[in-house]
Amino acid sequence: MRILKAFCIAFSMYSRIPMPQFAWKDEDMKYALCFFPWVGAVIGGLIWLWSRLCAAGGVGRLCALLVCAAIPLLVTGGLHVDGFMDTMDAFHSYQSREKKLEIMKDPHIGAFSVIMAVTFGLLYLGALSEIRDPRLLKIFCAGFFLARCLSGLGVVSFPAAKKEGLLVTFAGSADRGIVKAALSLQGILCAGFMLWQSVIAGGIAAVSGLCVFGYYYLRCKKELGGITGDTAGYFTVLCEGVMAVAVALLDLFC
Repeated sequence: MRILKAFCIAFSMYSRIPMPQFAWKDEDMKYALCFFPWVGAVIGGLIWLWSRLCAAGGVGRLCALLVCAAIPLLVTGGLHVDGFMDTMDAFHSYQSREKKLEIMKDPHIGAFSVIMAVTFGLLYLGALSEIRDPRLLKIFCAGFFLARCLSGLGVVSFPAAKKEGLLVTFAGSADRGIVKAALSLQGILCAGFMLWQSVIAGGIAAVSGLCVFGYYYLRCKKELGGITGDTAGYFTVLCEGVMAVAVALLDLFC
């Protein structure tokens, strides 16, 4: 029962998929992060299904691409994009750590968040338009799962920039040993699936995700002294985008 509650908490927090409602207790949240990657599995599965339906039904390329780009937003409610935009505002303010953390709490959006979100969206759509090989499309879809494995590992492994917030709540309630082991195993299995589809493309996609993970840690440590819930969303979006570009470049030139 506790595992089922942990699953529901993960999907209630990180997706807009309807789940049974109940009071969240600390013991129910111990393993919630273990199921975070499965939100990515739902996103990847829906994109794969939509792409196959478009190929079979002759749906126009533009419509197919736009819906593919919209699926992650529809499933998550834009949760991670919100974190991405808040983090972009903070990073581009060039203020002190304390001021950057204040900027991330501000509900208003700044110019840099909009500029970076639009830029990211254009690059993301460009990458999607070049992923045509079914094997590479599967690797792209698996990237949503891998990005969340890494994001969850960051939550329970990296220092927090603040002493309060949802990230601190989830990290503090988590059974860190079990969560790290579960997310690591799931990440390895996901990378194995990518390699099974294509050793070169799968390997490059997985390595690019790990490189973003390292960059995420160093950037947040330097800029903020640690990570926050917003930067976790920033990482998820950035990791998905970099892996998509890596896969697209391989499809384009290989």
